[in-house]
Amino acid sequence: MAPSETSEPKLVPVTPLRVAVDLVLTIVFFIYMYTVVSTHVPSTDPKMILLWGAYTSACITGVFWLALQMFRVTLAAQLAKRK
Repeated sequence: MAPSETSEPKLVPVTPLRVAVDLVLTIVFFIYMYTVVSTHVPSTDPKMILLWGAYTSACITGVFWLALQMFRVTLAAQLAKRK
């Protein structure tokens, strides 16, 4: 079977709009998570609260971004299979 004869679905192209939507969702999620986790930092020093709140929020936001990308790929595959 030639490579052009495979029945693999084509990937959904990355567009500037999709990148912008992902970026906005990720930034909003980071800000939300910072407001949640910064209240749990065991310090009274504002610099330490900012530092550890931002570090923790960055890790959680990275997981959110990965989950968002996996959701997009899964959704695209399901929609392609439905067609």
